[in-house]
Amino acid sequence: MPTPVAASTRPPRRTVALALAFCVLALGPAIGCAGKDPGTAGPSAHALPDRVEPLSPAPVPTLPATVPSADGRTVTVASADRIVPLTGSLNELVQTLGLGPQVVARDITATFEQAAHLPVVTRGHEVSAESVLSLRPTLVLAETTSGPAEALAQIRDAGVPLLVVAPAKSLDDVPRRIDTVAGALGVKEAGARLKERTDGRIAAARAGVPAGAATGRKPRVAFLYLRGTASVYLMGGSESGAAPLLEAAGAVDTGTESGLGKDFTPITSEALAAAAPDAILVMSKGLESVGGTEGLVKIPGVAQTPAGMDRRVISVDDGVLLSYGPRTDQVLSSLIAQLYGKAA
Repeated sequence: MPTPVAASTRPPRRTVALALAFCVLALGPAIGCAGKDPGTAGPSAHALPDRVEPLSPAPVPTLPATVPSADGRTVTVASADRIVPLTGSLNELVQTLGLGPQVVARDITATFEQAAHLPVVTRGHEVSAESVLSLRPTLVLAETTSGPAEALAQIRDAGVPLLVVAPAKSLDDVPRRIDTVAGALGVKEAGARLKERTDGRIAAARAGVPAGAATGRKPRVAFLYLRGTASVYLMGGSESGAAPLLEAAGAVDTGTESGLGKDFTPITSEALAAAAPDAILVMSKGLESVGGTEGLVKIPGVAQTPAGMDRRVISVDDGVLLSYGPRTDQVLSSLIAQLYGKAA
């Protein structure tokens, strides 16, 4: 994931009455309003619990298992005693399958409760082969975006099985990733249970979209990636991973609609004006890095959008928003709650 950020200009705060009038007149009854001062309402009211829910009872791996890797190799896993997942989403998946006690490390994106105590084996987003090997792993799980390549090669050369898992960017990828990881760990039956649980919860979350949203004007949402400390401000496009979530929540991803084909593009006032989002989706740490909602509207162009004028900001935890895993139902429920004014 890139590292984005902030800027400056601020309009006077609107009153609650004006904000409510905008919701009703511009967006219609399908899109709810929380009835709070939009300048003070923050994402904390919709914060997701930062912990995973492991399967119970915990499965017992049946190994060895030989599985295909996304890098074209074939990997044989003989032991799941010491697992090192190199991304937060893979760490979450292993822990949810019930193998948390066998996970011995994490990367910086694995911030959920069960992983927080584990040693970090990345420097920034780059893998440290020395740190990984010092933990004597019996299996390393990586994604196609993991690197540098030299570090992964060093791990393989040390004789450690390293499985590369294809990344997830849509709801359809969730069961595939569960199957891949469960198969490598020798817990296919647990994988089937987790798929069934996850599919059911995602379906239940999607059912929370108000009936009128399917026939009325859909809310327009811009996904912004922010890192104020690095002065990085990016707008998500069709490859950011946010579009399927927004579509499932009954909304329109303005980056995709605007023809932004890449994952992220630097924000411009012109692009924001053309997108005219009714709401802005951000990661919680990104929002914090620019000083919250009031800092967000200082980024050039944001204050001139309907979302900026009415402080309609949707915030979801960084570690779970784009993970496309066992907690995706929570992401959808939070998006729907914040979009339509329901209780989270």
